[in-house]
Amino acid sequence: MFEILTVCTGNICRSPLAAVILQTRLGARGAQVRSAGTHGLDAAPMTPEAQRLAVEHGVSPELAAAHRSRYLGPADLRSPDLLLAMSREHRRRVVETDPSRLRSAFTVREFARLAKDCTDDDVRDAAERAGADPSARVRAAIGAVGQMRGMSAPPADPADDDVIDPYRRSWATYQTSAAQLTPAIDQVVRVMSLAVPAR
Repeated sequence: MFEILTVCTGNICRSPLAAVILQTRLGARGAQVRSAGTHGLDAAPMTPEAQRLAVEHGVSPELAAAHRSRYLGPADLRSPDLLLAMSREHRRRVVETDPSRLRSAFTVREFARLAKDCTDDDVRDAAERAGADPSARVRAAIGAVGQMRGMSAPPADPADDDVIDPYRRSWATYQTSAAQLTPAIDQVVRVMSLAVPAR
């Protein structure tokens, strides 16, 4: 088993959408994916728009409907192997709360940008050197991606590492947010799948 935590503001749009898609796509590899918000609402469901997007991306309606928001606390940061923030501000909040997570916390789009510069062999070799434990293999793969910081070209605009917040905005904005998020999730799935074979 390995753990991923996704983080946004209210934990009702971006981070739960990312979490349920990742859980759906990586569950067969032993992933446990959770989400939380830096200003999390108390036990609120995903917005209807986010639930609709989740289902459109292969998530069961039951899983999408089951989500309840929660606040990000220090205990949430102790065990995840990978922390995926929806914006640079969320990543900053994670690292301020637990500085030891500096190397394992990324915005989801930053992770994707760096992962594109890691070959499959780079990721696979790092995981193999870590042994058989799935968590250790994932952390090694994340380390290979993290090594690209300072080596990969930075985004043209720093905001390109963020996923736009669609809360209380139009359906078109939700679609834009998902269009930014889902290619990044593809890269996360790629790296995790190389690190941990399907069971």
